Amino acid sequence: MPDTKNPSATRRLAVLISGSGTNLQAIIDACASGALPDTEVAVVVSNRRAAYGLQRAAAHGIPTIYHPLRPYRLAGRSREAYDADLAARLAPYAVDLIIQAGWMHLFTMAFLRHYPGRVLNIHPALPGAFPGMHAIERAYEAFRQGTIDCTGVMVHRVPDEAVDAGPVVACRQVPILPDDTLASLEARIHATEHALYIEAIAAELQRLEREASAGEPPRGRGARAGSSAGA
Repeated sequence: MPDTKNPSATRRLAVLISGSGTNLQAIIDACASGALPDTEVAVVVSNRRAAYGLQRAAAHGIPTIYHPLRPYRLAGRSREAYDADLAARLAPYAVDLIIQAGWMHLFTMAFLRHYPGRVLNIHPALPGAFPGMHAIERAYEAFRQGTIDCTGVMVHRVPDEAVDAGPVVACRQVPILPDDTLASLEARIHATEHALYIEAIAAELQRLEREASAGEPPRGRGARAGSSAGA
């Protein structure tokens, strides 16, 4: 695959993953197509070395950071230390937004304080419904029990340490059809995720630009990085 990095892009994203990176790929494609204009994925972070999303990043010439939690646990170091170190590793990339795309850790304020109003998460449920793990499976089971007839996807900011909570940037209902299997529902939700996340990222970048135009100081950005970082 070609190198899709855009050295002239003024909008910079860090995408955090733990798995296959399908939302990451949708974001990379949106940057390349112009759906996210003047935007690049500046760096991809994973807490799992085997995450396929790291290969997606490498195929597009995007720097990667591998930041595992296990060494911190083995050394008796705190989650706050883990988060503070990740913030320090990200600082040189001067990113505008932190995009959680299947990132399987909850952040503490040791990380979030560096990016106030600049961390986004996507969750496969409607606001207030099915927080935490296995949201699609739980929604499907609720449908089978007759308590719901739809589920959805939301994108929200991450202002604090709460689980799947924070100001909602975008949400969209996803119907559950009478003949749905769990697999077919998952496929419909993931397709919705890919489109909705792009819309939400674009809206948040525009919000940040409006704030900058109004004279608010930039938050959560460090000096720009070069073309690579420790992986």
